[in-house]
Amino acid sequence: METPSINENVKVVLAQPRGFCAGVERAIQIVELALEKYGPPVYVKHEIVHNRRVLETLSKKGAVFVENIEEIPVGAVTVFSAHGVSRKVERNAIERDLKSLDATCPLVTKVHRAGQKYSAQGYEIVLIGHANHPEIEGTLGQIDGPVHLISEIEDVDALNIRDPEKVAYITQTTLSVDDTKEVIAHLRERFPKIVGPDLKNICYATQNRQSAVKELAKQIDILLVVGSRNSSNSNRLRELGLEMDIPSYLVEDPLDMDFDWFKKGGRIGVTAGASTPEDLVKDVIDRLRDFANLDIVSLNGTQESVRFTLPKELAQT
Repeated sequence: METPSINENVKVVLAQPRGFCAGVERAIQIVELALEKYGPPVYVKHEIVHNRRVLETLSKKGAVFVENIEEIPVGAVTVFSAHGVSRKVERNAIERDLKSLDATCPLVTKVHRAGQKYSAQGYEIVLIGHANHPEIEGTLGQIDGPVHLISEIEDVDALNIRDPEKVAYITQTTLSVDDTKEVIAHLRERFPKIVGPDLKNICYATQNRQSAVKELAKQIDILLVVGSRNSSNSNRLRELGLEMDIPSYLVEDPLDMDFDWFKKGGRIGVTAGASTPEDLVKDVIDRLRDFANLDIVSLNGTQESVRFTLPKELAQT
């Protein structure tokens, strides 16, 4: 089947920022440095980040991704994914004498510490996030005492809290300020004395990428979000486009694209989730060149300069 052509120049607008955040860059670097220092195989608890291209690249170098610690040979080099793990997983790793390297995003660790602090002070915790997401599973397993998981405003009304004056909230990092503000506002209405972290502490990368899509939507007719289907933040970027009445598509692989999307022409916006490598974005652009001459421009957006330190075991590698 021939690739259709619309026989005209097409404007492509690239979001800024897009793609890898500092936490993802750090997690991938930890796996790569562990492979260099210790040699393959290096075992990784869960997918290091939610992107198929990244996983395939690391697998070829000798990374082995597993869901259960029990699958890892005793004494093996093991990396905890960027999403974080529970204390039970940490204990199991010690029992199996695993050489563990923690690639948990420092912003996720910050959420764990906030939850632990509130719990130690006698607060009942409300965690805003999505059930079954690996970050949520890790966070739930890091906090002593009761934790109530909610995601919608309606969940707030269903909360059964022991002491309404001793309530604290924390949030999943892949939710932005915009994603959580209505739920938090409703929590404050119901529990006036509720405490929680400053909203500025919610993941900068999630907020920046969502803000960029909102700006992008003002200039485009079609939105492509490059990212994996199991990436929470990539799916949210697509949802934002749809909420602004822009036809929006999640592209996990350039070959996934259906050229019928572009039959009516129009300006194409391109962004990428925080776990998506830039080379995958470039492959999507190259695929678009198969059917049109492209005029590519980039939005002026937030320039991110955040960098996170490596575990001490790898810092000198």
